[in-house]
Amino acid sequence: MWVVKLGGSLIADPALPHWLELLAQLGGGRVTIVSGGGNFADEVRRVQTLWQFNDLAAHNMAVLAMAQIGHLLHAMNPMLQLATRKAEIPHVLHKGRSAVWLPFELQREVPDGRTHWGATSDTIALDLARELNAERLILVKSCAIDPLHTLAQLGAAGVVDDGFDDRARGAAFPIDVMSKTELARMRSLLLGEPRLPAS
Repeated sequence: MWVVKLGGSLIADPALPHWLELLAQLGGGRVTIVSGGGNFADEVRRVQTLWQFNDLAAHNMAVLAMAQIGHLLHAMNPMLQLATRKAEIPHVLHKGRSAVWLPFELQREVPDGRTHWGATSDTIALDLARELNAERLILVKSCAIDPLHTLAQLGAAGVVDDGFDDRARGAAFPIDVMSKTELARMRSLLLGEPRLPAS
């Protein structure tokens, strides 16, 4: 099973339908999609800055932002199947479908180590991949990705969560960070073809 995190910045990108089609067609039975919060999460950041409410509330609102994007992805490609709990994901995959996880269960009543802006949807996707014993984690970004950059360098550049490198240390699966332009590379990975160089 693979976890594929689609960056929220893809929400209005012409590439998004092509990614969804690819993941629905070739990822059935294997792929679980985690979406970023996109503009909805950006709005949470904006109003938190305005009203100075706590990170616990902002975390819960950002989780709902991710769920809204998840509903959008399903609406754009109904071949994808929604999973409202982690426990539902294996059942979706067993039916030969690709899952879109709606992370409602990540809402919290008290703060913990994930209820802050330093741990956003990249970290949530990493946590899910670990919990589900995934074979691979792929983070799809809207920006160009230098294939020579380490996770630490991508974190310093703001491409992935700051500290993601530390959190990913010891992961039992490969982690790929790729650009939205790398559909051909993703297709090759799903088909099990020899690795293509990053475009």
